[in-house]
This record gives sequence, C-alpha cells and structure tokens, in this order.
Amino acid sequence: MNPRVVVGLSGASGAAIGLRIVEILDERGADVHVVVSRAAELTLREEVGPDALSRLRERASKVHDIDSIGATIASGSFPTRGMIVAPCSMRTLASIANCLADNLLTRAADVHLKERRPLILLARETPLHLGHLRAMTAATEAGAIIMPPAPAFYLKPQSVADIIDQIARRAVDLLRLFEPTAAQWRGEV
Repeated sequence: MNPRVVVGLSGASGAAIGLRIVEILDERGADVHVVVSRAAELTLREEVGPDALSRLRERASKVHDIDSIGATIASGSFPTRGMIVAPCSMRTLASIANCLADNLLTRAADVHLKERRPLILLARETPLHLGHLRAMTAATEAGAIIMPPAPAFYLKPQSVADIIDQIARRAVDLLRLFEPTAAQWRGEV
C-alpha cells in the first residue's frame, strides 16, 4: 500500500513549496490528501500563477474542502504516515499550537498530534515576535517539527526553483517514508 500523507497549504508566502511537496510525494507514489485554505488559494494564484490550483489538484489523490470537518483526514481512524503544512502561516501555527481545530487543515494537524504521527510545519514569517516563538515552542512540545523554509545556500542553488525544490525535498525527507532525495552537505573538501 502506498503511504498516505496529508499536505496542508495555508495563506503565507511560499505556496510554491507546498505545490512542490505535493508533486514530489506524487512522484514517489504516495496517496496525497490535500487541504488548502482560502488565503492559500489566493497566494497560489499570486505567487505561482493562475493554473497553480489546477496543477495541485492534478497531483493530489484527493483535495478536501477547508470547511469539510467531516472529511476522512479529520479522524484518527483514517491512517496516514504524516502531514506537512507548507507554507504554515502564523495564524495556522497558533491554531495548531493551541488546539483550535476550527477548519479541516487545523483539525487534520490536531489529529496528527493526538495520534503521534509526524507533523511538519514550514513556518513562514519574519521577523518573529515573542508570540510567534511561543506558538512554535507549544507546537514543538505537542510533537510537531518546526521547519522554517531556510535556503541551503551552501549547495549553491542556481535558481529560485532549485531553492524551492531543496526545501520541499527536505520536508518530504523528514517524513522518513522513502530514501532521502534532498541534496546533502558533503563536508569539507
């Protein structure tokens, strides 16, 4: 059986990373369930282009409506191997950290925490104030992995697409479902 993974996109900058994660998981044969916030739909269109949402739908096994609290991914009885929220806005991160499961994205994340499944949050904000840091700490204490989408400049990326791909591959590698595909530091020469 192919590993089932949930990918959430919330309304922060970096929507191309979420799309690339879905593409990579699809290429690896995963059963990809996606939930996109209304703000993320706007960000996808603005940052990636007018066809971004249709590209996302083509690669996902299932796209769930943000208001569909009764969807399969809202229940712990629906087994998954993990969830990635990319990008993860501070509003979404704060909701997850404080158990405010008020839409399907935050409910699915809450399910992953309560079921002790991997939850990776690509927190997208800068600079950070104390409230952001406290929310990150609370989410980490609950079991999430906070992964700011920081570029690996030591790999000498040649394009923005290279940076997006590396960050997306690192996030997928954190699920530990497949052999790692992100470029790795080779040490000093």
